[in-house]
Amino acid sequence: SQPWPGPQPQPEILAPGPPRETWASKYEFLLSCLGYCVGLGNIWRFPYLCYRNGGGVFLIPYFIMLLVMGLPLFLMELSLGQYGATGPLTVWKCCPLLKGVGVAMLIVSSLVSLYYNVIIAWAFYYLGSSFQSPLPWSCDAPRNTDLCQVVAVTCCGCVLQNTSGSAGWVSASEVFWNEQVLGVTHSSGLEDPGPVQWPLALCLLAAWILIFLCMLKGIRSSGKVVYFTATFPYLVILILIIQGATLDGSLEGVRFYLSSDWSRLQSAQVWSDAASQIFYSLGIGFGGLLSMASYNKFDNNVIRDTLVIAIGNCCTSFFAGFAIFSVLGHMAWRKKVPVGSVAVSGPGLAFVAYPEALSLLPGSPFWSILFFLMLFTLGVDTLFGNIEGITTAILDEFPALRDWRRKIALLGALCTSFYLLGLLLVTQGGIFWFTLIDTYSTGFGLIIVALFMCLGIAFCYGMNEFCQDIVDMICWCPPWCSHMLGYFKVCWAFFTPCLLLFTLSYTFLDMYSVPLRYGTYKYPAWGTSLGVCMGVLTCLQIPLWAAVALCRESGTLSDRFQKAAQPLRSWRTATARDVAGEVIDVPFTITLTGSD
Repeated sequence: SQPWPGPQPQPEILAPGPPRETWASKYEFLLSCLGYCVGLGNIWRFPYLCYRNGGGVFLIPYFIMLLVMGLPLFLMELSLGQYGATGPLTVWKCCPLLKGVGVAMLIVSSLVSLYYNVIIAWAFYYLGSSFQSPLPWSCDAPRNTDLCQVVAVTCCGCVLQNTSGSAGWVSASEVFWNEQVLGVTHSSGLEDPGPVQWPLALCLLAAWILIFLCMLKGIRSSGKVVYFTATFPYLVILILIIQGATLDGSLEGVRFYLSSDWSRLQSAQVWSDAASQIFYSLGIGFGGLLSMASYNKFDNNVIRDTLVIAIGNCCTSFFAGFAIFSVLGHMAWRKKVPVGSVAVSGPGLAFVAYPEALSLLPGSPFWSILFFLMLFTLGVDTLFGNIEGITTAILDEFPALRDWRRKIALLGALCTSFYLLGLLLVTQGGIFWFTLIDTYSTGFGLIIVALFMCLGIAFCYGMNEFCQDIVDMICWCPPWCSHMLGYFKVCWAFFTPCLLLFTLSYTFLDMYSVPLRYGTYKYPAWGTSLGVCMGVLTCLQIPLWAAVALCRESGTLSDRFQKAAQPLRSWRTATARDVAGEVIDVPFTITLTGSD
């Protein structure tokens, strides 16, 4: 290859520290990434988006977005982590100008970790409640006898006085969720969080202790746990599909899920929903994928892994819809109402509608235990990736912390901090704060992070250079790999950034045209402003750290940009690793090809 024509890579002094770990086997990496990507959104968001956006027709824009945006970004993040063998902060040795992208990833992962374990705490609470018979959210429970009444012969519900004072139909499961679990009926909004719901606080504590124990030895321990947590949800989904197929009304639910409305393809909302679902379900831009890939052996076939994980994740979303809608179809049949009236998205599906449907089945406690254990394992897997991204970033910046005592102290400090901050989210008004953080922490800020990652690698680091790095890793590039890399280059340069801009534009449009609500509660202006500040805080890291990188260089502004965009000297030391993942002590040499 030709020597680099511009300024030479800058030297960097690396702090000493214990050697870096690698995955014990490639299956641990695959299962960890699959468990990280296959999360709660695959269960509670994709099926709802599918029926709302034209049923089976939604799969067309969904898979187009997977091919044009999901796969290219997924491959980019995995390749970047595996080649650099570092986390989301240190990996930007390849282009110090963009270190702010890594800092922004860290902020997003921290915000997500803060509220995501609250979902696990909810699932843990429901899992414990499922060992009762009858289920406490069913009309058969003694506490609900005064609430529920028989409607016709087959439908039961509960009559409550709503906030307006008029009678309204509310299910027993919704009463259980709002009053006993959340306590939200005692809060008036963001400004009135109220006292902590101590049963939830204990569940949250148990969830963080479990995360701490599972990650105590890093990937050596979490890599073993995923053999159960990543595969168990598939067993439950299969069991629920088989059980659902035997229920009356299940075919109507499946028909509702897959009914095709071809006119919906003309709607920009459908394409925006497909792009956002692909983007979030693959876990792009959080730094978790990059961190997990950094523990791979250097010669791991990253293209193969990209195809297996990304396509497996999307197929999981599709098949999970059958498990969800077959049971919801049965509930609609029992209530003699349309399926659309019981189909919801988000926590409303996982903790209200579906539990109610399960309570109507014979042996309902058994099905409830299976379902919430599945939600629990799905949430734990995703949180593994987020926490791994945060700890890897810190350990790579400060290698001396890799000593096992210091590493345990770091992990303990992180889990304790997240638990204490998360107590706000398990107060009586915690669901309002949960919704605010959930909406804005992974909104426009995350899309901008991915956009700058894509443009930075494509045009600062260089697409030809990046593709050569991938070829160097997989050692031998068969013809199909060469064709795929050519396809990915076109996506990285044009199609993927354009789709990210389209998604970003629609996110801004939706944010300003549709006010944030939780049920009937409309968020105040100061609340939405606080949410926007979360996204802005993420975005500001990119220009802020770019300015720091420029200040560290000398010369004219143009020279500073050129120098700050060049890889540091230590970036190429990744190529000195042998196939076992060990670092070979050889004299350092570097030759770089041209950059686009």
